[in-house]
Amino acid sequence: MNERRSTNVVWHSGDVTRSERGKLTGQQGVTLWFTGLSGSGKSTIAVALERVLLARGKLSYRLDGDNVRLGINKNLGFSAADRSENNRRIGEICKLFVDASVIALASFISPYTADRDAVRALHRDAGFSFVEVFVDCTLEAAEQRDPKGLYKRARNGEIKNFTGIDDPYEAPEQPDIHLHSDQMSVDEEVDIITRYLEQHTFISA
Repeated sequence: MNERRSTNVVWHSGDVTRSERGKLTGQQGVTLWFTGLSGSGKSTIAVALERVLLARGKLSYRLDGDNVRLGINKNLGFSAADRSENNRRIGEICKLFVDASVIALASFISPYTADRDAVRALHRDAGFSFVEVFVDCTLEAAEQRDPKGLYKRARNGEIKNFTGIDDPYEAPEQPDIHLHSDQMSVDEEVDIITRYLEQHTFISA
């Protein structure tokens, strides 16, 4: 699905560099890619982190799975091929934010290792920073939370291709940040992320 069909196109470079944009915003861009089961807390953590970053004078933008599927990716379903394309498009969008020196907060189940690695490679090849955040949560805990009632519907057969029920989730083996959301508070998780950003000089201490 992601093969190039457009022809006779050439990248048009501008006169403003990423470094100059960084000087304007006083920060460097980075993608934080939150992956985990539905109900693991990815969006909750990203929302809280966005507020903390704003309070510290840092510009970030949150990309959420459902929000994106209501717009740019509304033509995609939940087959393996559609999930891959969903992640590819979001990866390209994140690159634009990073190039603009914005901190991109991307919350997506992104269940397949190959798809997450492909998004990392997109960033690496462009010289951009990518941080994989594994929001680890047992299936039992996520199902008990079930904030949208999706697990119940999946168990009843109303939803097909649901990650953790009839579709697999391939957990990251070496995430950059590993959170245990069934054992930690949101404040603790946000603190771990902000300290990581400080240690890697994405934000100042």
